[in-house]
Amino acid sequence: MKTVLMVAEKPSLAQSIAKILSRGNVSSHKGLNGTCSVHEYTGTFAGQPVRFKMTSVCGHVMTLDFLGKYNKWDKVDPAELFSQAPTEKKEANPKLNMVKFLQVEGKGCDYIVLWLDCDKEGENICFEVLDAVLPVMNPARGGEKTVFRARFSSITDTDICNAMARLGEPDHNEALSVDARQELDLRIGCAFTRFQTKYFQGKYGDLDSSLISFGPCQTPTLGFCVERHDKIQSFKPETYWVLQAKVNADKDRSLLLDWDRVRVFDREIAQMFLNMTKLEKEAQVEATSKKEKAKQRPLALNTVEMLRVASSSLGMGPQHAMQTAERLYTQGYISYPRTETTHYPENFDLKGPLRQQANHPYWADTVKQLLAEGINRPRKGHDAGDHPPITPMRSATEAELGSEAWRLYEYITRHFIATVSYDCKYLQNTISFRIGPEHFTCTVKTVISPGFTEIMPWQSVPLEESLPTCQRGDTFPVGEVKLLEKQTSPPDYLTEAELITLMEKHGIGTDASIPVHINNICQRNYVVVESGRRLKPTNLGIVLVHGYYKIDAELVLPTIRSAVEKQLNLIAQGKADFRQVLGHTLDIFKRKFHYFVDSIAGMDELMEVSFSPLAATGKPLSRCGKCHRFMKYIQAKPSRLHCSHCDETYTLPQNGTIKLYKELRCPLDDFELVLWSSGSRGKSYPLCPYCYNHPPFRDMKKGMGCNECTHPTCQHSLSMLGIGQCVECESGVLVLDPTSGPKWKVACNKCNVVAHCFENAHRVRVSPETCSSCEAALLDVDFNKAKSPLLGDETQHTGCVFCDPVFQELVELRHAASCHPMHRGGPGRRQGRGRARGRRPAGKPGARRPKDKMSALAAYFV
Repeated sequence: MKTVLMVAEKPSLAQSIAKILSRGNVSSHKGLNGTCSVHEYTGTFAGQPVRFKMTSVCGHVMTLDFLGKYNKWDKVDPAELFSQAPTEKKEANPKLNMVKFLQVEGKGCDYIVLWLDCDKEGENICFEVLDAVLPVMNPARGGEKTVFRARFSSITDTDICNAMARLGEPDHNEALSVDARQELDLRIGCAFTRFQTKYFQGKYGDLDSSLISFGPCQTPTLGFCVERHDKIQSFKPETYWVLQAKVNADKDRSLLLDWDRVRVFDREIAQMFLNMTKLEKEAQVEATSKKEKAKQRPLALNTVEMLRVASSSLGMGPQHAMQTAERLYTQGYISYPRTETTHYPENFDLKGPLRQQANHPYWADTVKQLLAEGINRPRKGHDAGDHPPITPMRSATEAELGSEAWRLYEYITRHFIATVSYDCKYLQNTISFRIGPEHFTCTVKTVISPGFTEIMPWQSVPLEESLPTCQRGDTFPVGEVKLLEKQTSPPDYLTEAELITLMEKHGIGTDASIPVHINNICQRNYVVVESGRRLKPTNLGIVLVHGYYKIDAELVLPTIRSAVEKQLNLIAQGKADFRQVLGHTLDIFKRKFHYFVDSIAGMDELMEVSFSPLAATGKPLSRCGKCHRFMKYIQAKPSRLHCSHCDETYTLPQNGTIKLYKELRCPLDDFELVLWSSGSRGKSYPLCPYCYNHPPFRDMKKGMGCNECTHPTCQHSLSMLGIGQCVECESGVLVLDPTSGPKWKVACNKCNVVAHCFENAHRVRVSPETCSSCEAALLDVDFNKAKSPLLGDETQHTGCVFCDPVFQELVELRHAASCHPMHRGGPGRRQGRGRARGRRPAGKPGARRPKDKMSALAAYFV
């Protein structure tokens, strides 16, 4: 029996698709990487019985990166990144070992069916999967087709079964367009980001951003926000005057009239109009009209409109809204949420999704009435040729989804019902008046048929009192005429919804990437989100954009990126050559980069006005080992130490606090040590600022603290404080934190494992002796007499933290709340085996953990 491997984009999608295609008769097990499951069942494919294996990836399998030295900021001129720096595809998440997983599952398979998301990114992932799987599949016989592509827009039985019945081929051109975008963004973004980050962070200490980043889409996005800020700052209010009149319709009611001139900006002229109308006692009816009008139902919902509404009406940021929509899609509640289309195909089954809502407690009556009377075909919108508009695929309640997902789902469902409802019809009644020489109007709207506004009540026509019955020539007493003085007001800061509209209009980003670009400018501290989800640029964001305008406006204007997006779309359509587009665009930006570097003084002049030099920033903290003067600790991101006398800057671990470490000095360079801490429940360790930036030993890398230093005799080093291999990750070593008493801690120097031990002990030291069972270093513990767990009057005990029965009761394993970015490694596996791959404490063997020790560890490290 032949085997068909099927691959989806996410584990939850793979499970849903397998259940649908197997009709629930499926067996499942975890794959090699422990994250992606494999679902197996038998069936028919290409007219023959086969065994199906359905699994998934977790987004992109591969990512594009530079090779070797080109990844090191200090060793390469950023200009080389445009053409000289070679790139390679690396595993996007090495911990998942996705390539090996796919090869294990694909080995010996005869066919592969790709169920990746049906957009350009999904098409690109198709070929990443094929690159991994094709070499291990059984070779095709006699030119037989072995690679298939499933295209679908929702996780419903009908859509999935139809996709399986109409398999196609992956689109190489669309995949190439994504490759081109990735390479352009990598080369251009890294070159500009590296240069300006090093240049400005080397001069100013209060920029408060860990990265002064540039992005071909991110920067124009910021530009829109700063442009609005500039309009607000340059705005000069103007005074204007409005003539307001009231007429008495009857004894109890008066009508407020609108002046046909609207407003005038000259006070004397306004006063003249007031004087002329004040003389009149009656308002004469000049004309009356009654017109039936319609308020159109909305177009079908696409991604950009969904993001706009989520931000403006639901208070959800674009990225959060997109993540929520993707979750609703993978759970089968809505169709694919990444679409530019607002037009349903003629053969789209509109009644099917509508019937799903027929028993919903909120809108059942509206839906049943539509199904009984006949639905209205949605308005003709834009057909981008990708996916149908976002559509609810099955009914749900708030209890099922949770409040956040429910609010988005509710809007999507109401919007869909509105698109197949009828327009709102109303009667517009207008009376035109003349008071002396001036003309005024009064207009009232009366609803005839609410139509779609029943399901979208926030769009309804407001209720108003009807106008009195009258005809031309009738007169009404003038109740009051007065002059109102007003001022023009400045525009407000851009809302996320307005920014999304501008990005779509100018072709900045795609429906999928727009939320990412907005999130980036927030994370980089270029804008802050204020009430009403308005985006106010920070000082840094403003100076950057003004600097780009001063040097080369095209770096921040949307025009050049819009042109690049059009070229990328031509690649996707097979109308442009991948290499030519890539080469031409990189050549343009390379020239711009060189000009930017040569003209950086123009931006620097703006920086000098807004930010403080390194020497004038921060507070004295620790002494430099070279000049023995105090270095200043700069807390603004990225936190660092700066010696103004030596003009040297030393990077520090991020996302934590830094303080002086007992005025102790490093024996290698005489720099005073500092202590990094991630918080009260987290990790802490000392480090030498110089060694952290300039590793003293060959087996050390930049960014290592004293808990990873291999100095053989220093009291703060791994050699003196290391205990044994981490209980979770394979490369980490558990190191005693000598500053943590009386709540003593032992922490892994690679992952975020923290073991709390010996609370209220007077002193804890690492012994030169090792455990006879597991070879971990022993601990000497002096307990307080009143709280000693030892028998009798004993207060001292030496033992192994892994094996000693006294110590095992006093150890609790936790995970630190955060871990600074320089830590390589991660949580690892709880059931690690064998010796540590990393360094062992000098003079002590590494923690040898035989299998029989694992049960004891699992019992006590909870």
